Amino acid sequence: MTMPTQPRHRRPPPHRRRQAGFTLLELLVVLVIIGLLLGLVGMRLLSNVDRGKVTAATAQARVLKTALDTMNLDLGRYPTKSEGLSLLVTAPKDAAGRRWMGPYLEAGVPNDPWDRPYQFEMDESGRQVRVFTLGADGKPGGTGADADISVPERP
Repeated sequence: MTMPTQPRHRRPPPHRRRQAGFTLLELLVVLVIIGLLLGLVGMRLLSNVDRGKVTAATAQARVLKTALDTMNLDLGRYPTKSEGLSLLVTAPKDAAGRRWMGPYLEAGVPNDPWDRPYQFEMDESGRQVRVFTLGADGKPGGTGADADISVPERP
């Protein structure tokens, strides 16, 4: 006669079994901590992006100013408002077109880092040109990333 064998491992009764996993409170605490960390890191990253755009805009404005000065040496004049900065890559239709030695920019006229065209203005004598962008907000004035960027700087 064989005796029935008992299982070697006994399971505790269902009401005493501990459930595996996390409680809702533990998950909420972790989510709050992650949110705080993302907020702190995100603000630092955004300030670095703005600073990078200001630096890029300043460098591009310097390149445009140099290209305009070089073109002025060839043509004897800066572009008119109607010709715009496109005169750096396209020869003028007037007689000065024979002296045009461009294109003065390899990849065309860039937009500023906020995807707006650079602007330029000449002094009253027509001998100096200033290249500028209105910054992140696209409005005159401002501070930080919203400040105007000008080469040479406004007096």
